[in-house]
Amino acid sequence: MEIDLGNLAFDIDFHPSEQLVASGLISGDLLLYRYGDGSSPEKLLEVKAHSESCRAVRFINDGKAILTGSPDCSILATDVETGSVIARVENAHEAAVNRLVNLTESTIATGDDNGSIKVWDTRQRSCCNTFSVHEDFISDMTFASDSMKLVATSGDGTLSVCNLRSNKVQTRSEFSEDELLSVVIMKSGRKVVCGTQSGTLLLYSWGFFKDCSDRFVDLSPSSVDALLKLDEDRIIAGSENGLISLIGILPNRIIQPIAEHSDHPIERLALGFE
Repeated sequence: MEIDLGNLAFDIDFHPSEQLVASGLISGDLLLYRYGDGSSPEKLLEVKAHSESCRAVRFINDGKAILTGSPDCSILATDVETGSVIARVENAHEAAVNRLVNLTESTIATGDDNGSIKVWDTRQRSCCNTFSVHEDFISDMTFASDSMKLVATSGDGTLSVCNLRSNKVQTRSEFSEDELLSVVIMKSGRKVVCGTQSGTLLLYSWGFFKDCSDRFVDLSPSSVDALLKLDEDRIIAGSENGLISLIGILPNRIIQPIAEHSDHPIERLALGFE
């Protein structure tokens, strides 16, 4: 399946139960498509979500709404059925909203270009907590639901772990030589894998985050901007040079290339099920 979005896409997300995919564009537009059944993808919605680019997109509330974030510092909730605005939070951050992840059924987290992370209650439409732990942009976040801990990477070259039960920053890694651009939790929670500006993957052991325990240096000559967990032993990596590869972790190996985007950078990866 291939969809011509007509503009640069910054983020994508698949609906949790239906054959729908949402994308946020550099133009600030939010697009929603239905796919599958052997037919061509059908555009269901095109919404001018933000005055600046739409950097972050996530389905929330069991897929009833789409949440988006933007450099205009706002967060928007859009109804999937009608495309109408459910809620908009202006000045949600003091800087551009760069990342957005789901946490629990009623909470999400957003990260901005100044290194600030905010946790939001989607029912109350209010900020629950703010973590000011990084000095540069939040590049990626992932959530360990069993321990209620949020793992974030930043352009300042560090990784942080925020404990959502105690509302405190639990730990922060030492500074890496690279910008950390993407992150996934692997090996049943025992390993955290980060993609970097140089193309090296850094592996951290859970609970020992000060320095990485292993490095995979032969992955890519360009930055690894996106990581997607396939299972506990394999990830999909998207690079600035447009390559998408299937990677094995411990043992670290390139299993096979999957696709390429003609030297255009891979902004985000998402996994959908038919």
